[in-house]
Amino acid sequence: MRPIFRVDGNRVTVSPDAAGPWDPTMQHGSPPASLVVWAAERIPAKAPMRIARLTIDLMRPVPLSELTLESELLRDGRKIQLVAIRLRAAGVVVAAATVLKVRQDAVPLPDDIADLPVDLPGPETSRSEPADFSSSPFVRGMSLRAARGRFGVKGPGAIWYRVDWPMVDGHQVSPAMRAAIAADFCNGTSPALDFDLYTFLNADLTVNMSREPVGDWILVDAESWIGPDGAGLAMARLGDTKGYFGRVVQSLVVERRQGSAWR
Repeated sequence: MRPIFRVDGNRVTVSPDAAGPWDPTMQHGSPPASLVVWAAERIPAKAPMRIARLTIDLMRPVPLSELTLESELLRDGRKIQLVAIRLRAAGVVVAAATVLKVRQDAVPLPDDIADLPVDLPGPETSRSEPADFSSSPFVRGMSLRAARGRFGVKGPGAIWYRVDWPMVDGHQVSPAMRAAIAADFCNGTSPALDFDLYTFLNADLTVNMSREPVGDWILVDAESWIGPDGAGLAMARLGDTKGYFGRVVQSLVVERRQGSAWR
């Protein structure tokens, strides 16, 4: 599989395989989310740090064309670092993110402080969800295992995700990148509406993590709420084989479909 991104300085070449299901000329939300994390992790810090919170505002659909990557250091402390990451297409900001990093420092904790266990089948025993249901090349390069519910089927769901793509040429997919990629599937994991009748794109993505995930598989244990006036929320707990480690929230823009179906 070819890499999704090639980065040369601040220029980013995008593979056609980044395309999502809503528009064949636009990226799935997971690739730009992973690129933001990759860029933030490469900003030097005063102490060893990891990402604790990621917030991305999707200003416009992110195209498959060349992007410009911008990084800005907003605060550089000994305990936290706050950075801004922007993606531009043809000079226009298409994604604007802030990333909060916290110092990694082992803290003695009481014996009763531990990860909340995942009381669901693990990825090896969950039902395989072949990704050929989607028109999205990026989705077809993911591995899915359904622990509860089914992808794209109405109602709360819990699905394990593994990214099989190399994301940035020459670089490993980091644990935080894996979490961001899986998190963007939240609205498809727990749709409250029929894909064939409605669209419910996310306008943003916020991920909080109490620790870095371990392993290749990320669980998205999700539900969605839909309001009466075109807005909604998709929310999930994020887990791995050790237990739950984070949460994700997406703001949804809900519209009735006109014309062709999603698949």
